[in-house]
Amino acid sequence: MTKITLSVIKADIGSVGGHIKPSSEVINAVKEYIEKNGKNKIIDFNISHTGDDIAILMTHKKGKLNSEIHKLAFNAFMEGTKIAKEQGLYGAGQDLLKTAFSGNVKGMGPAVAELEFNERENEPFLFFAADKTEPGAYNLPFYLSFADPMFNSGLMLSPKMNKGFRFVIMDVSFTKGDKIIVLNAPEDMYDIAALLRDTSKYVIEGIFSRNTGEQVVAVSTTRLHNIAGKYTGKDDPVALVRVQGAFPATGEVVSPFAIVHYVAGFMRGSHNSPLMPVKRNSTISYFDGPSIVSCTAFCVHNGKLTEAVDVFDHPFWDYIREKASRKAIEIREQGFFGAAMLPYSELEYGGIVKRLEKLEKKFKIRKK
Repeated sequence: MTKITLSVIKADIGSVGGHIKPSSEVINAVKEYIEKNGKNKIIDFNISHTGDDIAILMTHKKGKLNSEIHKLAFNAFMEGTKIAKEQGLYGAGQDLLKTAFSGNVKGMGPAVAELEFNERENEPFLFFAADKTEPGAYNLPFYLSFADPMFNSGLMLSPKMNKGFRFVIMDVSFTKGDKIIVLNAPEDMYDIAALLRDTSKYVIEGIFSRNTGEQVVAVSTTRLHNIAGKYTGKDDPVALVRVQGAFPATGEVVSPFAIVHYVAGFMRGSHNSPLMPVKRNSTISYFDGPSIVSCTAFCVHNGKLTEAVDVFDHPFWDYIREKASRKAIEIREQGFFGAAMLPYSELEYGGIVKRLEKLEKKFKIRKK
């Protein structure tokens, strides 16, 4: 049986009014390019946006990191960028840091997450897209969903999950290659926690079922400043999660997002922000934030996608969005001070770094 591949490739290629949302014309240009040029390459696709990022979700049988699939998405973004430039949109082509296609888009700017598997009789999955934050934003919720019975009761109740899950964690600060470590839950839970707390350095790349050996989670690990050498926008990660059966239920995966934990993001990518669960195709607003995440549910059968279901479009999440708003206001009341702004090592904007370097030269050691 030929395996089905889910590929989601996302990029910010231009936005209306600052970092708010891509124009309808740009989104349509991307969609039309995929419709016209995806024949005999992909089985199905879905286009959406989260904040100012456009995501192309595709199903196919060509496997991960396939050149045809990645080039299809990259060319679609290039087509959309042309429209963004014609419209004078802000940040046109912002995430396309390299324009000479070299086999796949990893390391070129766009975020990528892919899962390859033999379809089960029913194959539900979730697609997460975040804006104004970094890949480590998924560390806490996915740790809780796959390792903590307080959030995943299936770890206690389901014999299909009794062996736990294997975490593949990447050191995203290492730029000479993919530096990873593989740890098992529950045996290595403290070690996993010790790494995942540092969201700017250690990021979940994948999670695998120890009962079946199958991959359950794929997270994009792109750090844009590692590619560009300077701040070009936040990384805005995407993730794919298979659910039900031998994997956590949908409710067990999304429940930790009710914490609205603080992540890196907000204005100029240089502050801490609560991660607000939002409806599909939401915009960005307050202080270029708050950091947001959308969740769309699908089933896939013979590579064909069902209709998209908006997981966070429910009255419960309206209450959580109020909670996120309160947490956003509370930390913004500190302005630039202390925990409200990221530490020096993670400040993405060069201005303050250069300012501090200049001031450092003016310090003197006082004589006793």
